[in-house]
Amino acid sequence: MTTYPAPRERHESELSLAELRGASARMVPHWVTPAGPAPALVSPSSILGVVVPDASARLIAATAEYGG
Repeated sequence: MTTYPAPRERHESELSLAELRGASARMVPHWVTPAGPAPALVSPSSILGVVVPDASARLIAATAEYGG
């Protein structure tokens, strides 16, 4: 006699990409926010104290879109 496993219950976290995109598209009207004022530009020389770990800098530099 052949036995077949019972179908596993599908959880919300197992949505396909297409289902997730569809659900997101239906929620778009709920996420509308008014445009705020543009942030003020600052010169790079005025940004002090920012430290980027070497590994992070190498990762970004190796990404063609950013540093190439």
